[in-house]
Amino acid sequence: MPRKLRVEFPGAIYHIMSRGDRREDIFGDDVDRQDFLKTLAEACQKTGFQVHAYCLMSNHFHLVVETPEANLVAGMRWLLSTYTIRLNHRDKLFGHVFSGRYKALLVEGSGGGYLKTVCDYVHLNPVRAKLLGREERLLGYPWSSLGWYLAAAEHRPHWIRVDRLLGEHGIGADTAAGRAEFERRMEARRQQEMGEAEWEPVRRGWCLGSEAFRKEMLERMEGQLRESHAGELRRESAEVRAERIVAEESGRLGWNEAQLRERRKSDPAKLALAARLRRETTLTVGWIASRLHLGTRKSAAVNLHRWGNGKQKVEPDQDKTVV
Repeated sequence: MPRKLRVEFPGAIYHIMSRGDRREDIFGDDVDRQDFLKTLAEACQKTGFQVHAYCLMSNHFHLVVETPEANLVAGMRWLLSTYTIRLNHRDKLFGHVFSGRYKALLVEGSGGGYLKTVCDYVHLNPVRAKLLGREERLLGYPWSSLGWYLAAAEHRPHWIRVDRLLGEHGIGADTAAGRAEFERRMEARRQQEMGEAEWEPVRRGWCLGSEAFRKEMLERMEGQLRESHAGELRRESAEVRAERIVAEESGRLGWNEAQLRERRKSDPAKLALAARLRRETTLTVGWIASRLHLGTRKSAAVNLHRWGNGKQKVEPDQDKTVV
């Protein structure tokens, strides 16, 4: 299957989900769940992970993790392998427990509500799975971090971080009143309509954040994507690189976007820019033709071929007046 690149940097936040091999249970009973949380606590101690939310289901788990030390891969490798060894030893089993690669959705933590979205998704997972009755509080599901949000700070594990999520809910202080307000908001959120489309960016995407954050993440990936990585990711990364090249060349030639659009389709400087995009990115002639206003894909390909054969020299904008 196509892979998504693991982007690591200090302070990165991820929504992580991992399923059991063949979708089989990874938690047979409460002893297994307690052992997983114990192992997670050890992983946090070793790596500095800060957990904003978690939820343990029968055959998968969700985590929202912040990595101050840019060490997601090493930390998750230790967590998953250690839990597997312990589970197999305790139940006298062998082989894989988890199915393939875990999913890791990059989440913007700027305070724009993206952290709230993924944490709400995790804390409401038991509701979507119909594990709670209508009259039961969310607190009634004991295997999520929501209960720790309602506990006083002195009773909370040190690796659970609550301040950022409370802040995105508009709750300024970790007090009894603030915690009660958080529960009220979550119970109200539970009653809202939660269609599949609402959660699609969390389930299917590789990044949850603003357009600026998305571009920053793509720039971090530049030069690291391979054929094994998802085609959508490679295309988006190439587009970010292409836009940077267009801006660089337009600046050199003294063009703004309107001037780029208005210049003729066979303009040598325009075709030189198109040739550079072909040379330095994996984008198609069709994409380049559309971006540089070169007409149809076919006419752009013909003009590029003629330009290349003619070895035309590209000069700066001849329409500029020299004083």
